[in-house]
Amino acid sequence: MSSDYTIEQLIPKEITKLAYQTIQQGKASFSLGHQTLSNRLTSIFAPSQDKKTKPLSQETIEKLTKKREQLLEIDWEDANQGIYPISLLFNEEWVDFLRYYPAVWLDMPHIWQKVEKKQYHKFSSDIEKQGYPNYYLQNFHHQTNGYLSDMSANLYDLQVEILFSGTANAMRRRILAPLKQGLSNFSNLPPQSIKVLDVACGSGYTLKLIRAANPKVSLFGTDLSPAYLRKANQLLSEIPGELPQLLQANGEELPYQDNYFHGVTSVFLFHELPPQVRQNVIEECFRVVKPGGVFILCDSMQISDSPDLETMMENFPAIFHEPYYKSYIKDDLVERFKLAGFENIETQQHFVSKYLIGYKPL
Repeated sequence: MSSDYTIEQLIPKEITKLAYQTIQQGKASFSLGHQTLSNRLTSIFAPSQDKKTKPLSQETIEKLTKKREQLLEIDWEDANQGIYPISLLFNEEWVDFLRYYPAVWLDMPHIWQKVEKKQYHKFSSDIEKQGYPNYYLQNFHHQTNGYLSDMSANLYDLQVEILFSGTANAMRRRILAPLKQGLSNFSNLPPQSIKVLDVACGSGYTLKLIRAANPKVSLFGTDLSPAYLRKANQLLSEIPGELPQLLQANGEELPYQDNYFHGVTSVFLFHELPPQVRQNVIEECFRVVKPGGVFILCDSMQISDSPDLETMMENFPAIFHEPYYKSYIKDDLVERFKLAGFENIETQQHFVSKYLIGYKPL
């Protein structure tokens, strides 16, 4: 008897869904406990932080809870419909969690010091800072050494999962359905000849998700941080399929010829870019995608999407060092897509993230 069975074949879907919901509830409870303790300690060691934020109303909290439940439901439904394997819902980096979660707490005193002293541009002497744009040389999220250290790369995904109450990967997976739909425009081509680029691929987790949903396409990733590219290479070398091609590159100057990719994605990048840089990156994505190809952007929701959640959005840059976030939440990204030349632009919102899907005209 063969042992090559999937979760879908071995376990009834009702039980699988219950297991998924139980794990997500556990992650949410853990994140809430972490955030509560972290906030109490921060109020003691970095008291100035408390003065920057406004409390959320009970109505806002209930609305966020409902949005989170809706996200998890569509996450399950997309897997159930075969857009990606159900097993992907359970594919968490538990080893990294056990290894690096203590380091999250050990880094807290450094964060409190940066907050109190407003040290937003402080880097260790061994960090090479030459060759990076000025807007990039920041301690985004109060990350020690910004995005330029191996420790930052090791902690990032864990920190983001805690920040989003265990839903960061569920929000990332929302790009997979429109990506599959966009790539279907090239269904006459062999899957291996389909090329997909992830701009600012970070630790490689989005590429891992794309690989699971599209096992045979050729994947590419760019990022400014060599540390994050090392982490991405480690993560992606552990999964089946052709190893994605990773390059250190600025999204404003992608090192690819015109009309090269069938699909381009970018996840959680644009809120950390100045306004003109956002436009530059969108135009570069337009340049490198083929006619008929798709560009999918995932990032934070904006005020125009949920004006009733404006307080929460205003709290975000007050808690975390996000110097371009206030301009981002008021930016007209649809207009930026149009200026670059994209057509058939669609927007979606899931939980606290926004998605734009645009096509390059034939």
